[in-house]
Amino acid sequence: MPANRDVLGDGAARTGPGWERARREGTRASGVGPVPVRWVWLASWPVTAVFVLSNAATPLYVRWQHGIGFSKGTLTVVFAFYIVGLLGSLLFSGAASDRWGRKPVLVPALLLAVVACVLFATATTVTALLVARLLSGIAVGAVVSAGMAAVTEVAGPARRALGALLASCAMVFGAGLGPFLAGLLSETVPGPTVTVFVVEAVLLLSALVAVWRLPLPGRAGAALARGALVRVPRVPKGDGVRLAAGLAVFAPGITATSFVLSLGPSLLSGLLGTDSGIVAGSTAFVMFLSATGVQFAVRPLRRRTVLSLSSAGTALGMALLVVAVRSASVTALVAAAVLAGAGQGLGQLSGLTLLGTSVPTDRLAEANAAFNVGGYLPAGLLPVAVGYLSDAVGLTTGSTLFAAVLFALAAAGAVFVTVRRGQLGEPSPSPSPEARGAAG
Repeated sequence: MPANRDVLGDGAARTGPGWERARREGTRASGVGPVPVRWVWLASWPVTAVFVLSNAATPLYVRWQHGIGFSKGTLTVVFAFYIVGLLGSLLFSGAASDRWGRKPVLVPALLLAVVACVLFATATTVTALLVARLLSGIAVGAVVSAGMAAVTEVAGPARRALGALLASCAMVFGAGLGPFLAGLLSETVPGPTVTVFVVEAVLLLSALVAVWRLPLPGRAGAALARGALVRVPRVPKGDGVRLAAGLAVFAPGITATSFVLSLGPSLLSGLLGTDSGIVAGSTAFVMFLSATGVQFAVRPLRRRTVLSLSSAGTALGMALLVVAVRSASVTALVAAAVLAGAGQGLGQLSGLTLLGTSVPTDRLAEANAAFNVGGYLPAGLLPVAVGYLSDAVGLTTGSTLFAAVLFALAAAGAVFVTVRRGQLGEPSPSPSPEARGAAG
């Protein structure tokens, strides 16, 4: 057998500089033996870089709104075009990644993200913003299916729970880092809408290098060779309850954070009388920092407990959102954002872990795509509806109605998880003791 080639049982050839380097270090990739943990961390970097782009525009919306001139409803449509691109991408990217491998999907996605940066940096019309958001969504759709599956695949069978944890944290950390950097740069450097996206383009190019170096197989799933590429993503038979349980708590959580991202700057502008990008970006950063930190904090807990905590965090966050808009309390708004972030982070971790420890590797990208389709549909639709409703009845009334609906959905999710708890299985979503030792 040639020195640079290892044929798996499913006929997939492992090639590339990352794989060759892992072989020289005496390790094996996915399914044969664990690669060094640093490769798992490196695999999560493209996820972080693309999610930085996903929310980097958040602190700049008010600036564009004043400069170009558009309503709150149009603002939420600009935000939702990202969801349109993401959902369209998920119809294709999961199955394509499982058939062709992770790299052939990730490389074009990262290049599209760079194009989106160029459009954001030069945008002077709503159309340019819409196209930039659409391309951002396409890139993110590929990353949440192929990229997050790549992290789990590099981690290998012995560290699949660790892979799910790092993939989930990479997503929410990038989602928070984007608006924080954009908010900081928008207030401290000249030409902020250009500088922000030049910096992000550099991060994306570094992610391209990381993808090239990863020890990933050239082809992941011969089992899907005859399946349709463009289709509604699904999970294997027997994993439907796990998918539904994850979505029951993840969908309300990510919808809550989407509301904060799309209309949070407008709420802050009304409560504080300021359009500061630093304030808006810092609020989003704190929200996603909560989503990141809470996932590490709950590692020793059982899956069902984490699922229930996700619903509780989202529900409490929505209760505080009502307090914030009714009493014009910035403190309550920030607390609501922190709890919403915790709700999303816990729901995301639970869902990815339920799927990552059950679904075979050659179906994992499609399963991740199905999970994200279910989460992002309400995350795109509800904030848009609230944006237009707020134009008609006011932001306070619109936000209150949104919070009431999401509170009910979070409560329903908690009931579903409780009823189906016997079908979810254990152990907890934490990495195994061996994986934790390797990570340390």
